[in-house]
Amino acid sequence: MFIAMNRFKVVKDATAEFEQVWLGRDSQLGEMDGFVEFQLLRGPEHEDYVLYASHTVWASKSAFEVWTRSEQFRRAHSRAPSTKPLYLGHPQFEGFETIQTLTKSPSETHSEAVV
Repeated sequence: MFIAMNRFKVVKDATAEFEQVWLGRDSQLGEMDGFVEFQLLRGPEHEDYVLYASHTVWASKSAFEVWTRSEQFRRAHSRAPSTKPLYLGHPQFEGFETIQTLTKSPSETHSEAVV
């Protein structure tokens, strides 16, 4: 597995617009072999920005690299520029190869009755 993340320092008064850009886009990810999952994460609020991260899980680093060279990638990233800056500086990319994964098996899940 390979995890690709971009971190964005979003200007506080632009968070709603930033989220709408992501929620309204045609991501094209589902068309790609090796794509597993995508999440847009909202993180801590700082004095002048809110931290966001896009988090994409791929079957392998090579599957992610194919995505970055694909026509789908170009289409997904060709949205019109905003009239105002949404974030401070450039997004910070971080890529991680999975060393260990732990998951909870279905037999380990518990349901509690609410009375």
